[in-house]
Amino acid sequence: MKTESKTGLRTICMLLGILLIGLCVSFFRLAGFGVDPFSGMNLGISGYIGWTFGNWQLVMNIMILIVVFFTVRHCIGAGTIINMVFVGYIADFICWLALDVLKITMNLPLRIGAMVVAMLFASSGVALYMEADMGIAPYDSVALIIEKVTKGKLPFQYARIMSDITVVCVGIFFCLAAGNSVWTVVGIGTVINALFNGPLIQFFRKKIKI
Repeated sequence: MKTESKTGLRTICMLLGILLIGLCVSFFRLAGFGVDPFSGMNLGISGYIGWTFGNWQLVMNIMILIVVFFTVRHCIGAGTIINMVFVGYIADFICWLALDVLKITMNLPLRIGAMVVAMLFASSGVALYMEADMGIAPYDSVALIIEKVTKGKLPFQYARIMSDITVVCVGIFFCLAAGNSVWTVVGIGTVINALFNGPLIQFFRKKIKI
């Protein structure tokens, strides 16, 4: 019975973490101060090739998942599949609901509030489903891969900063290549996320005990 209860708690934490990540991406997009680094790269590329964000993010996750399979296979689980399939579509749905259905006007206070909430959801959401240990998103495994390849010389939080800065640069490149405004995907929110998300994830991981 204890094992079943533990599995149920882990499942709930994993699903809640993934929901928070989807909400995080949507709030970053609604705030308009730049999205999180991985979403910024995917928005830049999807805008360049003319795909929806959700569809391209799924393809990108599949490509990263192949690398994860051959390096940190233990990171793959039910949470991995649920995350890579649903986060992009959750974000698309929330943005559609807020802007097209509810027609919310994102004034400056709302934008600032959305950015702060998005930042907290980003780190706590990742920490939740990582600690649930039921598989993590392919991109969140990248920092673990770097940590493994460097044999711990580059800890997770710093590896995360490095990977975040890299994907931000990729997103900027594709925005410029498509002739789109860089500020639609990169801004102060992106910079804050790239610099502080890794340390905050590590902070929440220490606080969350499942």
